[in-house]
Amino acid sequence: MATSKDYLRFVLEQLSSLDGIACCSMMGEYLIYYRGKIAAYLCDGRLLVKPVPSAIKMLPEAEYDAISEGGRKKLLRVDDIDNREFLTALFTAMYDELPEPKPKKKTNKNASER
Repeated sequence: MATSKDYLRFVLEQLSSLDGIACCSMMGEYLIYYRGKIAAYLCDGRLLVKPVPSAIKMLPEAEYDAISEGGRKKLLRVDDIDNREFLTALFTAMYDELPEPKPKKKTNKNASER
């Protein structure tokens, strides 16, 4: 089940007080970026955040879910998405612990001319 655009809009509205929130579509699901770093995923109508130490501390009872069925990457499921202040505090606390984006691979423009 893909995440609905209504759910996406709701989550983005909840995070609207933060500067630098962006999203990117990924096969019917969404990546949520905070100031250029991947902070969360919207998958199957669930908000899943990276399990960095601050998120684990703020979500001590959270379940670990995979992005997809059978997936190995486990993320923390945020169930209380109605609490705007909590979500804002969570993303703010997580930011410094999120991994830096991987550098984009350089493409060789001349390779297609050979």
